[in-house]
Amino acid sequence: MARPGKKHKAEAPPVAGAIKKNSKDGLKYVWIPPGTFQMGCSPGDVCDSDEKPLHPVTISQGFWIGQTEVTTAAYARFTQDNARPMPPAPKFNKDWRDEAMPMVDLAWADARDYCHWAGGRLPTEAEWEYAARGGNPSPRYGLLDDVAWYANDSGERHLDSEHLWDADMQKYQDQLNQDQRKYYQLLSENGDRPHDVAGKRPNAFGLFDTLGNVWEWCGDWFDVDYYKSSPPADPGGPPGGEMRVLRGGSYLGSPGYVRVSFRYGVDPKLRYEFVGARCVLP
Repeated sequence: MARPGKKHKAEAPPVAGAIKKNSKDGLKYVWIPPGTFQMGCSPGDVCDSDEKPLHPVTISQGFWIGQTEVTTAAYARFTQDNARPMPPAPKFNKDWRDEAMPMVDLAWADARDYCHWAGGRLPTEAEWEYAARGGNPSPRYGLLDDVAWYANDSGERHLDSEHLWDADMQKYQDQLNQDQRKYYQLLSENGDRPHDVAGKRPNAFGLFDTLGNVWEWCGDWFDVDYYKSSPPADPGGPPGGEMRVLRGGSYLGSPGYVRVSFRYGVDPKLRYEFVGARCVLP
């Protein structure tokens, strides 16, 4: 027992980039310290209007975030614990045999439920960008081929996806259903697919695949004008909406979509073979 009047020394917070393993899902999580950063369109980048204005955001509390995207193995543990079925397996991961691949075909509620089971939650959009940047104000923390699986490098041969996309957009400019465009057919024929997590260079916090591989759900509702009125500290997104936020780009994305500030709003009920998740723990 401590002697009367003796003060207990406060436990020091983890250092930036510290790693711990979560016994629940078996994944590693990285400590992200509190801080302030510039959120939105990186200086010198070409951005959509919903990425503007660039604005300072303070993250007042540190948090643990998945070092990688949620893997197939981790999600299988969740389904077994909760007697839930796995989604139908994609062709590139038959029967979900590759346990180190990122889990895909997750609707927003699936990702939310998984993170709750793991002891945490989905990151806010601001937390995601703060962690994904790793202190780097640039659109990307390195050359894309070094840090991301994206349309150019995720298949059998290296492609010029920007050229393919621009040519396809011109040819099919009056066609609304992008899934039928030749761009995606060409990527499929090239064997473009997600790859095992942690196969590229990490950012300064030690996080892998914050760009490319698979899109990642955030907890926020999506609003194209949110940055014009978001609070300067710990923004949690709009109070409601019809779409949820996806971040990071995927193995199907051309370079313009694989940037740290790029935002995408999607119906939360939909599932795609290029959408997964990454969780935050308190």
